Amino acid sequence: MADFDDELDASGLNCPLPILRAKKALNGMDSGKVLRIIATDPGSVKDFEAFSKQTGNELLESTEEGGKFLFLIRKG
Repeated sequence: MADFDDELDASGLNCPLPILRAKKALNGMDSGKVLRIIATDPGSVKDFEAFSKQTGNELLESTEEGGKFLFLIRKG
């Protein structure tokens, strides 16, 4: 697993809360820093793909482990 600078646990939250929380977390981070997000909403996979395209943040990794969805996003 790649290194990350900050982590957001959005487990148990449904769309659009994981995206909103991630957006807020990324706003507080410097460009080039990596945020790791943990989510349990299966819809978050497509959400984070769309979010990174729309915001210019890079989705580095999108994986599933035991019902949890893990994302690594580098701030653009």
